[in-house]
Amino acid sequence: MDTEDGQLWVVGVGEDGVMAFTDEGIENLKELIAIHKDTPSIIEKRRQALVAMMKPKTDESDEI
Repeated sequence: MDTEDGQLWVVGVGEDGVMAFTDEGIENLKELIAIHKDTPSIIEKRRQALVAMMKPKTDESDEI
């Protein structure tokens, strides 16, 4: 979740901080939980997509 989704960080003294949610953020979080309960595999699919995006691309090919 991002700030526009209602998630924010409350910063304390030094580097201390805690994640917090606005009322809208709590509603968004409830919706995300419901989506996950309906389709648990969605998180794994998203994780795989992120891993694929982060893999370094090379110009070299393994083909001979």
